[in-house]
Amino acid sequence: MRGTPRGAKRDYWPVRRKSLPISVGFGLSSVMLSAFLLIPRLYASKDQDTPNPGFVTEFAAPLDDVLEALQEVLQDGTIHGTLMFEKELTLTGAIAVESTPLFAPWKGPGKVYYKIRNDALAPRHFLRSADQGTIAVRYVVTSVSPERTRLRIDAIFVETAQRAAHPSDGTVESSEYKAIQDHLQAMQHAEQEAADAQRRRESADLARQTFIRQREDEAALLASAKSSAQDLEQRIDSLRHEVQRRIRAPGAALKAAPFRSAATLSNLASQTEVVILIVTPHWYGVETPSGQHGWLPLDQLEPLP
Repeated sequence: MRGTPRGAKRDYWPVRRKSLPISVGFGLSSVMLSAFLLIPRLYASKDQDTPNPGFVTEFAAPLDDVLEALQEVLQDGTIHGTLMFEKELTLTGAIAVESTPLFAPWKGPGKVYYKIRNDALAPRHFLRSADQGTIAVRYVVTSVSPERTRLRIDAIFVETAQRAAHPSDGTVESSEYKAIQDHLQAMQHAEQEAADAQRRRESADLARQTFIRQREDEAALLASAKSSAQDLEQRIDSLRHEVQRRIRAPGAALKAAPFRSAATLSNLASQTEVVILIVTPHWYGVETPSGQHGWLPLDQLEPLP
């Protein structure tokens, strides 16, 4: 570029500057300031529990069942929903702890649990995460009613060197919730299967007991019928002994009338059984096995054995 002689006036091309309205400029400044303060505000809300409510959901399950499912996730050694390297789809090496300074002490209702993963290198799904640090997940479990339980989950990544905090974009919380939900559903399914199996056993026992009672009732009826049949046989035998007699040895003459001088109808052999039809002081009117009717003196008949 050629220099301008000393003392000479420089020629400038006129440049028109288009100024922004004061209100627009002030608005842009506010946006830039808000963007600058965004990360500290997010970390502060996580740390002070205000105003971000975290991931909150409710289960249609009692508190003890949700706590049991949560224990499974606390002990599974995994931070769900994040990873460090693309080839490693899960971030393992997590441990359950009773407390962590990465979260302020919980002052609200419910039971609080923590899981952390130390030495995590720039984990995914934490806003602007970089360097190496610790992932902390907090779970707050509150009983809403005997059959409903509320669960809150918060997740954060804090760098070891700079202590910079990076909140989760929601993936970790939702993934941890999904893991708890899966365990809870598996438990409920197992409980339902056990209840169904118990009902089937009870139904089978009831059917077996009903069958046994039916068999017992049938046996009782059969025994009663046999007893009745035996009683009937005994009664018949008793009646038979009452109405039947047999001829004494050496035999007897069947008379046409209750007189010894009456005409003889036939001679009956000894042991012949006859049915008594008429009873008089000294004679029986009888019927022979052939159907012949006549009279026999009492002293020529004897009872059946």
